[in-house]
Formats: sequence, structure tokens, C-alpha cells
Amino acid sequence: MIGAIADDFTGGTDVAVAFRRAGLRTIVLFGPPVGDEPLPAHDAIVVALKTRTIDPDEAVRQSLQVAAWLRAHCAEQIYFKYCSTFDSRPGGNIGPVADALADYLGAGRAVVVPSSPEHDRTQYLGHLFVGRQLLSDSPMRHHPLTPMTDSFIPGVLGAQTTQRITLIDHREVRHGRERLRALFDQAEAEGYRYLVVDSVSAEDLAEIGAAATNDVLVTGAAGLAGGIGAARFARLAPGRSPTERLDADPVGDVPGAVLAGSCSARTREQVAYMRARHDAYFLDALRTPDSEALAAAALNWYDHHRAGPAPLVYSSLAPTELLTVQDALGVDRASTLLEAAMGRIAQGLVERGVRRLVVAGGETSGAVVTALGVRSGIIGDEAAPGAPWIYTTDTTPLALLLKSGNFGDVALLSRAVGGHHEKEIAP
Repeated sequence: MIGAIADDFTGGTDVAVAFRRAGLRTIVLFGPPVGDEPLPAHDAIVVALKTRTIDPDEAVRQSLQVAAWLRAHCAEQIYFKYCSTFDSRPGGNIGPVADALADYLGAGRAVVVPSSPEHDRTQYLGHLFVGRQLLSDSPMRHHPLTPMTDSFIPGVLGAQTTQRITLIDHREVRHGRERLRALFDQAEAEGYRYLVVDSVSAEDLAEIGAAATNDVLVTGAAGLAGGIGAARFARLAPGRSPTERLDADPVGDVPGAVLAGSCSARTREQVAYMRARHDAYFLDALRTPDSEALAAAALNWYDHHRAGPAPLVYSSLAPTELLTVQDALGVDRASTLLEAAMGRIAQGLVERGVRRLVVAGGETSGAVVTALGVRSGIIGDEAAPGAPWIYTTDTTPLALLLKSGNFGDVALLSRAVGGHHEKEIAP
């Protein structure tokens, strides 16, 4: 069994759907598991945490707690999942968590593979690209919590760990799994703990996944999870069918709403597209720097001033506007305030009968899921690559779409909130 630990909630759903696509029966849990409730038959368990930007020591504590729980539930391999843009700060949290997991598991090595070609994230000669741009030239350099200003992944990771790091570049990856397995063994024998591996295609990820299939610790984004999942599925009982799809959307035609907190370029495009077609309310943290008051005003608008169904509540800002808010309130205070407001708004919307929530942004998704008390869910179909519907199993029945900031076509928010399944609109 594979046990995955994701550093945010959208990342958890992303890796869960990658395992599911590979044919693995996958369970997703939100937050550190509580108790020892019976679980349905599974090949993979994904535990989604909210550890990407918290204090490194607390991120390590939560991750080790989950790793111990997963091992107690027969996980042979731990998959540490982070973002395909390697979102982190100079002090962590990718390095500290990976170090702690490797020590706990007795892992002599761990591959590091942020590449996710499906989402246009590729790595060549150690440099991570977003489309045709280096990571450091992409909009990720303006991320409000984890600005990514360096594209060389061995260097970014090197600032977060004292362990030795080596690069296995694409010239070696092209030789396939046997060559990679030999290089992994050689690097470990030479004292390297982290093996940063290039990948520019799904075929590369399949070879890397096959080469690392017996490693006790693997780290990467959802792209490598697909390669690991495929290698794992190939070893299951011969003739077993891949995971079946849900017959239908179990929530059905219900009231919906969109909560957008991401400031990514794609989310801002999606917000603009939706604002032209739906009622929208902006959370102005500068004008009202109080989460309770912000939430109360938004819910009052929902009750008395919106004209149509499926509204949008958003706090997404362009980089210059975001900087103004951060200068006035502080980076952490602004983020905490808006996340708390979004959580309160989600609670209020559910109390008012909303049963379909589309949430844009990893931190916002974490705040919403936590506020609603959601602990587990069934993975449904994808509304966009890496953004599946989640149907809650332990609370009021809800359909949740937790979307990483840069995922999806421009119409995703407005399309998904109605539960529709039209084709994507090209960028």
C-alpha cells in the first residue's frame, strides 16, 4: 500500500486523482487522522495536511504523526507530495519534512521530482519551467506566501537541508528504468540522500516511477505519483480491473458557490471570466481588516443583494494590489485574516443550503475544508486535470472542488459551480 502525505489540501486531491487514474483504489483524508475507524478496501491512502507555510517544526511534527499512522496501516512506501512549482520558503518546508521522513523511515535516498508535464511543469538540467518560462520568470515569483525566485531545484532544496544533493539529468533519464535504478543505487552509495531527477514527459515519469517503485520514501508532485501508481498497479493481482468511476454525481442539482482566494495569474483570469457572468463579492481586507466582519458582510450580501444563483466570493488580487495589502497588514496577517473569513463564509453558505463549493487556492481550500469539519471524501471525476470533485462522506453531503491556483481553463469556476461537464475552453 502507498501512503501519501500532501503539504496542502489541493495537492492532496491532485495526488489522489493521479493514483486513481493509475487504477489504484484511493482514499483521501483531510488533516491528521483521528482514531482508528474502519477503512474501505484501498491500495493508496492520501492524507492532505496544511503544512506548506506553517512553522517548519510543526510541519515536521504533523508529517511524522501521519507517517507513523500510515505505517501502522501497512504503508510500504511513503510519498511526500509538494507542489509542481516546488512552493516553499528558504527555511522550508520541503527540506525539513523530507529530512524528518527519511530519518524516520531509514531511507538512504529519496528522489525529488516536481515535474508535472500535464500541468506544463517540466524540469531540464535541474531547472524547473512553467510552460516556456523558467519558474523564476513565471507569475510564481509574485506568490504572496512562497515567492519562487530561483528555478534551479538542487539550489532551492539545498537552502532547506544539510543533506547532500545530486542531479540526474535528462540525458540519463532517456536510458530508462534500469539505468535509473543503477544511478539511484550509485548515488546512495556515494552518500547522496536527495536525487533531483529531470522529467519533461509522462514517459519520463513512468520510467522514474518504475525505477523508484521499491524505495521506502519518494518525493514529488502529482506527475510522479502517476508513474509510481502505474508501477504499483502493474504489480497487483493479474487481471484486476482499474478503479471504476462513480455512476453519477451523488450530490446532484444543488445550490453552489465559488470561493476564490488564490492570487495566481490563472485564478485571476477565471475570476474575471466569472465576474462577467455571475454575481460577485470582493473581500476587501484593507477596508475591513477583521475576519468576522468580512464574513458577516459577505453573507449579508448573499442573503439580500445577490441577483442570481451560484455567486462568487473572492479576495484574489493582482501583484501590485496584493503588495499594498501586505504592506499595510503584514504578509502573514493578511493571509490568516482572509483564510479565516473564507472559512466562516463557507460555514454560512452551507447553513444556507449550499451543497456545491468550488474553492480556488491551496490555503483557501485548507481553510474551507477545516472550517466545514470535512475529514474524508470519495474522489469523483475531474472538472479539470488535477482538480477532481470530492464527495464528502462524514459531514453534510457536499460536492467540493478544491482547485490549485494555476489549474484549469478560464471558464472552470463558472462551469463547475453548476455541476456542468462541458469541455474546457482553450487558454
